[in-house]
Amino acid sequence: MFITEPEREEGHFSTRSVHAGEPKEKPFGSLTMPIVQTSTYHFEDTAALIEHMERKEAGLEPLRGEYGRYGNPTQEVVERKLAALDGGERALVFASGMAAVTTTLLTFLSAGDHFVLTEDCYRKTRQFSLEVMSRLGVTCSIVPQGDYAKMEEAMRPETRLVVGETPTNPYLRVIDIPRVVEIARRHGALTLIDATFGTPYNIRPLEYGADLVVHSATKYLGGHNDLLAGAVIGRAELIARIREMQGMLGGVAAPNTLYLLLRGLKTLGLRMARHNENGQRVAEFLERHPAVCRVWYPGLPSHPDHEVAARLMSGFGGVVSFELKTDLQGTAAFIDALKLPYMGPSLGGVESIVEQPALMSHFTLDEAEREALGIRGELVRYALGIEDTQDLIADLAQALERVPVKAHTLAEDGRP
Repeated sequence: MFITEPEREEGHFSTRSVHAGEPKEKPFGSLTMPIVQTSTYHFEDTAALIEHMERKEAGLEPLRGEYGRYGNPTQEVVERKLAALDGGERALVFASGMAAVTTTLLTFLSAGDHFVLTEDCYRKTRQFSLEVMSRLGVTCSIVPQGDYAKMEEAMRPETRLVVGETPTNPYLRVIDIPRVVEIARRHGALTLIDATFGTPYNIRPLEYGADLVVHSATKYLGGHNDLLAGAVIGRAELIARIREMQGMLGGVAAPNTLYLLLRGLKTLGLRMARHNENGQRVAEFLERHPAVCRVWYPGLPSHPDHEVAARLMSGFGGVVSFELKTDLQGTAAFIDALKLPYMGPSLGGVESIVEQPALMSHFTLDEAEREALGIRGELVRYALGIEDTQDLIADLAQALERVPVKAHTLAEDGRP
């Protein structure tokens, strides 16, 4: 390891967000961890080089750097902090959340293997699983979210991995992690949980028995809509295998990105408290509004997974999805009438962002394909930032006044 002083992991969440993983005495007396802007590290002499190579060959952690693709002092501090926040032995940072997901899948799955994926997952994760992994001879079964009997049926002797998300995008479904872990372990499979929407502030899958947790650090962990990064956290031996694969695939984060992520993590607890407050209060407001057909938010008793969410989560995040009593055009007019949020993809930053999935994340699909995925034109995903709640609600109220209410029906489970 580049940083030899033990991590300071004691304290509650925000204390760990600020201090965990960092040596108190940093280079040059700096209070903040410096950006180590280098691709290459040099050795003082041949003896130092030999010692480094011998430790590397023995599988021991290096005392210093060698090449930027294999590590960076700023990266090491970020990884220690993430491990402390998620309750894992080790963490590994990537250039993006998708790099974290794809590298992990490629690490643990080989030709002839099979894995299980819950259906309401990130679209690109599903696409990679079905289109790319299949070309490598790896098969994937998609099971309905929350249907644990179907998950049990999908397990095979060659199943190596069960992949789930919690909460999911865009319907904020929350999986019963202990139940998934029990199914996976009984069949000798690992469990990988994407907790991007939850963050370690609201849910820590490793504490419920999951083997690995993955985050798109682009979202809440970075928190300021100014970086791309991903992370995987888990047991040391599993992370070591993923790190070896990362060294070959090269999806590493740059030093400046690592510095921004480190800075964002220090305020994660403060920001998540506001995201949670905004999410809950806005969801309650929307559920009462006559122009709104249905709201999906785990903090509402009406959400299909509210009981599971209340049992496993300490807060429910800042994303609220809802469907209006109108059509695609009326929904677009509503979004255009909003004044506070930006229209765009992504979530988890201090600025609120709103999108109409049918016209953004699923624009390339035709109407039948969107319907099959439950993405109707009337669906809105609102990623609330940390603005004052009353201002967000007032803005929603004035925009909802412009919604031309039309006849609308829902399926029995409340989902389009």
